[in-house]
Amino acid sequence: MTNKKISIVILNWNGRKMLEQFLPSVMQYSSHVAHVVVADNASTDDSATFLRTNYPQINLIQNDKNYGFAEGYNKALAHVDADYYVILNSDVEVTPNWIEPVVELMENDEKIAICQPKLLSHINRDNFEYAGGAGGFIDRFGYPFCRGRMFSTLEKDLGQYDDIREVFWASGAAMFVKAPIFHQLGGFDGNFFAHMEEIDFCWRAKNHGYKVMYCPSSKIFHVGGGTLPPSSPFKTFLNFRNNFALLYKNLRRHSLAYVFPTRIVLDYVAALRFLTEGKPKEFWAVVKAHLAFYRMVPNLTKKRRRMEHRKVSDIYRGSVVFDYYLFKKTRFSALSTKRFSK
Repeated sequence: MTNKKISIVILNWNGRKMLEQFLPSVMQYSSHVAHVVVADNASTDDSATFLRTNYPQINLIQNDKNYGFAEGYNKALAHVDADYYVILNSDVEVTPNWIEPVVELMENDEKIAICQPKLLSHINRDNFEYAGGAGGFIDRFGYPFCRGRMFSTLEKDLGQYDDIREVFWASGAAMFVKAPIFHQLGGFDGNFFAHMEEIDFCWRAKNHGYKVMYCPSSKIFHVGGGTLPPSSPFKTFLNFRNNFALLYKNLRRHSLAYVFPTRIVLDYVAALRFLTEGKPKEFWAVVKAHLAFYRMVPNLTKKRRRMEHRKVSDIYRGSVVFDYYLFKKTRFSALSTKRFSK
């Protein structure tokens, strides 16, 4: 591997237990090639004390408040001097030789800006993990999915996605990014707070002509949901609001006219489903998400005007909602390869 400065940056918020459980693997399998940094988002537990006592060699950056995932990383990475950032969740177990193949792949192509390893479940270790699987995609209406994960259906890893390939988005749970490009693109959008900021970032990279890749020879195990549980109304709010925001920012003009009306209908179908399932808080989270998005529009419009918009690869030109719920296509391999844009 070339002599590049690599910094693994872990964002922490009240995650002392996660740090205690997962930092040992990070140090064991990374410290020989990378510098480890923990950025603390003003935790109120004893995370900082734990790190200073047990890992004095780790660079601890302390943010003055909880900025969320997106702006928390922006604040921290402004103080990290490296050629490569490895953005890593605190609930990730890494494995031997997980850094070298990714950096080698990225070094071989100057157009590769971002790359992710294979994400497997820490709980069910033979299965892909929800947050990234074997690389992420979106459909024409902005619904994200992964190779190895369609909505809540997770596939077992049988080597079916062991090919190096370009994807649409890389998971923020374990994202390798060339540091100069991260800053060139302005980092994550801090207004997202958390959730889908990595999809927005990857889309902006693609709009600038860069590639997002998946490297299967690097493997990690991710717990997922460490900060916000899957049933959290706040998580539902962020997902629905931020999904609209990333579409508004990144879609080409002619696509906005048909995508947004369709998404409004589909979102309220989802909201009504929450209601019929006895989840009124989730229903109201969707309503509040739409209202919050409308309040964001003036700011998003300014950002949109400053951006490049081009036809990008690897958008699925079908609807995964219809494919999954109506046609029972629960595996990525069941989708037509002809419907992915080139």
